[in-house]
Amino acid sequence: MSAMKKIAVGTDGSENSIAALRWALAEAKVHGATVDVVYSWEFPPVIDPLGVSMLPSTDDMNASASRLLKGVMDKVDANGVSVTSRVVRGAPAAALLTAGESADLLVLGRRGHGGFLGLLLGSVAEQVAHHASCPVVLVPA
Repeated sequence: MSAMKKIAVGTDGSENSIAALRWALAEAKVHGATVDVVYSWEFPPVIDPLGVSMLPSTDDMNASASRLLKGVMDKVDANGVSVTSRVVRGAPAAALLTAGESADLLVLGRRGHGGFLGLLLGSVAEQVAHHASCPVVLVPA
């Protein structure tokens, strides 16, 4: 692998994703890399028999996501590493795959769903690991 310059990290606010961010920051410190933290959101699927839904506005969703991302960033110490963080509207796997296109490494937390449940649900981590254009590290729970 050539010199690592940029590490992309996906977060959803969970402890697993915060552990992944901490791991990525430590690696970035060692390699002199930057870190790009990505939080993505999408409107939940709504099944409404009356055809009327009470979804929050895009602005409300962006504001909520930005608060969550700020909370994540407040929990970690960048320790001198250059960090950018951003909110992206879209499916998490797609957003992370896009982030990985300009990164040397993509880091995600792993929830640990295995067995039949894992096969049924699939996971963002599995989708990213199978389709990323750069190496992927899954930090265990």
